[in-house]
Amino acid sequence: MTIRVVIADDQSLVRTGLRMILDNADDIDVVGEAGDGAEAVALVADLDPDVVLMDIRMPEMDGVEATAAIAAAHRARVLVLTTFDLDEYVYAALQAGASGFLLKDALAPDLLSGVRVVASGEATLAPTVTRRLLDRVVTGLPAAPPDDRLALLTGRENEVLQQLARGLSNAEIAELLFLSPGTVKTHVGRILTKLGLRDRVQAVVFAYESGLISR
Repeated sequence: MTIRVVIADDQSLVRTGLRMILDNADDIDVVGEAGDGAEAVALVADLDPDVVLMDIRMPEMDGVEATAAIAAAHRARVLVLTTFDLDEYVYAALQAGASGFLLKDALAPDLLSGVRVVASGEATLAPTVTRRLLDRVVTGLPAAPPDDRLALLTGRENEVLQQLARGLSNAEIAELLFLSPGTVKTHVGRILTKLGLRDRVQAVVFAYESGLISR
């Protein structure tokens, strides 16, 4: 099945470059381009794409506000585009419902892989980048009080969530906790269900906001 993508970026040159990469893939079709967040939200409503590649800093409506609007009302999943020095808005975008992020200097195969992963209903959050992202973005946040929802988790689910929030992949969590990858995947699914979260990216955000992971 072809993955339908909308690109949202205020720089036409960036949009052109992204379109060239995506259009070269047999299973991806760029169905629209937006120069700001408001236009992106409108295109999503009109075109019902599978994935939105969303820049953060845009005029009129930024990527955070647009992500929140799309996540609240549409099935499209948002993949945030950011620079390596990390906008202060990235954490807010993930909190708003983005399913992951990519660096703007990502290689073409990584971009294509990220779009496919997000379209499949999963989240893309590169483990090595996750650690750096969260270490930097959450540093300035005030300490969060414990979240009552943590009591819904079993001891093992709590352990899995902690390692997930530190950026470990399912395979790495399985090795660390002496579990099979399939068991870890099951635990992650139960964690998302119990906490009412959309994907593992939101689980990472929850772990920091709830105080489970110290900053």
